[in-house]
Amino acid sequence: MHVLFVCSANKDRSATAEEMAMDLWPTHTYGSAGTNQKLCFQYGTQYINQELINDSDLILVMENKHKKSILKTFGTNHGSKIKVLNIKDHYEYGNAELKEILKEKLAVYL
Repeated sequence: MHVLFVCSANKDRSATAEEMAMDLWPTHTYGSAGTNQKLCFQYGTQYINQELINDSDLILVMENKHKKSILKTFGTNHGSKIKVLNIKDHYEYGNAELKEILKEKLAVYL
């Protein structure tokens, strides 16, 4: 299964989730991306695109606004594989509290 993690800038939450998942659930493949093109270009991170969505079996977004952005930009065809983790943008990359939250929430899907 290929899993795509999505947040706004692909800098903190989704990047941390991708790294953690590779270590904890190595039988799957992973990617991460951001929905805010301006921020992704500013930070040099991956901006979400149609190919990433098509190649993913499961898309785990951090907030409902990320799901809405994907559906608005790329259509509703892939809506059933998008799940919202409900993790607000309060954490920096690798934050210990973020990792604990992710570990608990990702275990449901992976």
